[in-house]
Amino acid sequence: MTEPSGDLETRVAALEARVGELAERVQRSEQDAAAARVLAGGADRDVEQIRGEIRDFRQATTSSFNALREDLADLRTHVDDRFTKVDRGFTEMRGKFDATAAGQQQIVDLLNTLIAQQGGDQPDATS
Repeated sequence: MTEPSGDLETRVAALEARVGELAERVQRSEQDAAAARVLAGGADRDVEQIRGEIRDFRQATTSSFNALREDLADLRTHVDDRFTKVDRGFTEMRGKFDATAAGQQQIVDLLNTLIAQQGGDQPDATS
């Protein structure tokens, strides 16, 4: 099984060429893998940055809602206090109106008594 040396040289040359091609492909694959690692690292940093921004937004939103909730509670207390004062005012006015009506009824009764003493006609209660 001895082959001529020319054929062996051709085969070795072809094999060396093929090894060179494979070495280039391996080098390109390594470069692609390195680039992919760089991109993946960048994507990880981007995701982490977005998470941080979302966390900051959530905290700011929560703080804003809490401040708004406190403002509404303060407003509710203020409105309730004012309504309590208005209710007291209405109760006070109702008492004064009742006292005024009672005083006016006394005046009417006194006038009717005077009219009756002078012999005049007493007005009808319906008029």
